[in-house]
Amino acid sequence: MSPSRGVLLAGIVLVSGGCYHATIDTGATPSSQVIEQPWAASWILGLVPPETVETASQCPNGVAIVETQQSFLNGLVAALTFSIFTPMTIKVTCASGRSDGAGDADVILTEDATAAQRQHALQQAVLRSAEEGKPILVRF
Repeated sequence: MSPSRGVLLAGIVLVSGGCYHATIDTGATPSSQVIEQPWAASWILGLVPPETVETASQCPNGVAIVETQQSFLNGLVAALTFSIFTPMTIKVTCASGRSDGAGDADVILTEDATAAQRQHALQQAVLRSAEEGKPILVRF
């Protein structure tokens, strides 16, 4: 075997040995409620993503952490299908409640609020958020 082939083979082994993993932390306090999809189907190296994980009904306080990863077995299946089928694992941890202290500063509008009232509320929330350095939740 030529040295360049050996280096290429070693590079392929090193790259394929790693598992893809990404974590998104929203800053909310995590709860014990977890939604997991171990074989979420994506296609063509992930160009066609898996279906959206519907969390609204199971996470009434929102989402705390979203993790996506390609485990060794997910990667093995992807390799066997020449990356046409590229499964991944998706794990969503629900939030236990608001932890940023913004609850007292929330803006709540009634359903019959006019467009002008909604626009004014959004403008005020943006200004307060910039001044206080924390999120302001606007509910319609």
